[in-house]
Amino acid sequence: MPSMPFRAPFPFTPRPPRVSVLRLQGVISAGGGRGALSHAGLSPLIERAFRKGRPKAVALQINSPGGSPVQSALIGGHIRRLADELDIPVHAFVEDVAASGGYWLAAAADDIHVDPSSITGSIGVISAGFGFHELIARYGIERRVHTAGEDKSLLDPFRPERDEDVTRLKAIQARIHDSFIEHVRTRRGDRLVTDRDLFTGDVFIGQEAVEAGLVDGIGHLVPIMRARYGDDLRFSRLAPRRPFLQRLMPSVLDDAAAALESRALWARYGL
Repeated sequence: MPSMPFRAPFPFTPRPPRVSVLRLQGVISAGGGRGALSHAGLSPLIERAFRKGRPKAVALQINSPGGSPVQSALIGGHIRRLADELDIPVHAFVEDVAASGGYWLAAAADDIHVDPSSITGSIGVISAGFGFHELIARYGIERRVHTAGEDKSLLDPFRPERDEDVTRLKAIQARIHDSFIEHVRTRRGDRLVTDRDLFTGDVFIGQEAVEAGLVDGIGHLVPIMRARYGDDLRFSRLAPRRPFLQRLMPSVLDDAAAALESRALWARYGL
């Protein structure tokens, strides 16, 4: 006689509540690379975090020094669309740093918690480079550039810096900065203090960020989530992985370039 499949004696026993934990660690970059965050790479994980198994909430575990403003906006916008569409609260927990684009991601949440030593803020825009025109002139190297359009070689590092190029760059930065400020003001609202300029690019440590209204409190993910949703809460953890072929055949040059960029961004915050 064939064996009958096992059935739970109490099929209607409620399942314990569950929170999806989406880990966002690394530099934010459209180009990807080792440990980088991009919207294309994160999109399937964001969908899974909100849609799989009807979670009570989504928790963002953030450790990022920032990077691309566009990728930050795409990732944060995707999180907000699903949160509003499915009516699922989002909570952000900052580890070492959520600065610049990393803070943009944190501000996509309904509330933000930090460690006493976490670094947040850096609400600004930066562009850095080198000038090599004197070096190549010293060795008799002639720079030859031909363009259709006088601004096509904007900020060419192999020619002297032009005042009009710097003016143009600062105008671009100002527009990006305005978008960042608008995002923070929209998401944080009247929680932001009004007696201090929070948008100078300065950083805030732990309790200082709480007092500025940039974050909501001090605390870590597991105890805060269990206090809010119950001691029997389950966690489903998601984190991006490199594609199989990239892990199988890594590009040494691409990885080296990405590592240098990442190192420079983390070093801004002493990390």
